[in-house]
Amino acid sequence: MTIHHVVSSIDLSSGGPARSVTGIINSILMNFPDVEIILETLETEKPIAKSLINSRGKIFFNKNTFLLFSLSMNSNLRKSKPNIFHGHGIWQMPVHNMVRVAKSTNIPYIITVRGMLESWSLEQHKLKKQIALNLFQYNDLKGAACIHATAEMEVESIRMLGFKNPIAMIPNGIEISDFPKDIPTKCKAPKKILFLSRIHKKKGLENLVEAWYNIDINIRKEWVIEIVGNGENDYIKEINELILIKNLEDSIVIKKPLFGKKKIDLYRKASLFVLPTFSENFGIVIAEALASYTPVITTRGTPWESLEVTKSGWWIQSGVEPLKKALLEGVSLNENEIITMGKNGRRLIEDEFSMSSVSSKMVDLYNWILRDRDKPAFIDTYE
Repeated sequence: MTIHHVVSSIDLSSGGPARSVTGIINSILMNFPDVEIILETLETEKPIAKSLINSRGKIFFNKNTFLLFSLSMNSNLRKSKPNIFHGHGIWQMPVHNMVRVAKSTNIPYIITVRGMLESWSLEQHKLKKQIALNLFQYNDLKGAACIHATAEMEVESIRMLGFKNPIAMIPNGIEISDFPKDIPTKCKAPKKILFLSRIHKKKGLENLVEAWYNIDINIRKEWVIEIVGNGENDYIKEINELILIKNLEDSIVIKKPLFGKKKIDLYRKASLFVLPTFSENFGIVIAEALASYTPVITTRGTPWESLEVTKSGWWIQSGVEPLKKALLEGVSLNENEIITMGKNGRRLIEDEFSMSSVSSKMVDLYNWILRDRDKPAFIDTYE
């Protein structure tokens, strides 16, 4: 079986999608010797990987010719005769071009929407997206053999937009072996709250600054919030200015992103992880924090209700007051209570979000599309 994947970018700066796409592909190549994979993407300065884990996987980096249309990618897609095409993301030309090729060759295709059909996301650049939906995006999605969602809330959003395709609910996964199993020593002077993600308007950083400002200075003085990530310079400047206005420059710092073991070390040393986002289809940074024994505070804009069920974090409404309340509860915990919550989070990831489990479901999906398997339980068919 050959699967041809298409994604606009696997650059380090693209965040979660780059990690999840390459991670699941490598896991499939490791665990399923009868699968071959081609990954088609555009050239960028710092790709997360330059090759795949073994010779059954190949990456092609293509030059962007015009508006993310690539002549070489188009040529590669037309020469390819895979069993299935699998596109990641919507609105952009690479996946749309994949759909055109798939339709012209009668090859089934999957689209992973990656949270881009959530209501918050659709409201951003609304007019452009409405035009794109009418021009091509609706028909591209409608023709998919299956739409891939990473959470139940995303399945519901897709159905609300009227799509009747089968929808596979397969979460993103992480390679648990990358995260040390031993219990970490948390920083104490000062204790750390970590935000690690793309620095973007949708991540709710203004709410984080405001919530922290509203907490008594005698409580804050033993803690520091580290905001780690990249983003547009103008927006980072806005957040820095807000920190200065609130006189929080001693307790909130913005740092450039780290990768690999250095990034994992950040997760492990933090006592709390916070992602006050307005919308997230999965939030791979949440899974990485939990794998690092770090309790998580995040919003109901993410699909992480399991934080409350497993007592590994806080799943709150968006806004300053709910965030302030959760932060106060978090910073009041003693070291043993933080580690207990951390252990609960690690167990959750091991049980439900390991990359081997996720990649196995993806291969089951491919086989079902090719009519080699009965319908897996994680596929929702329109009734």
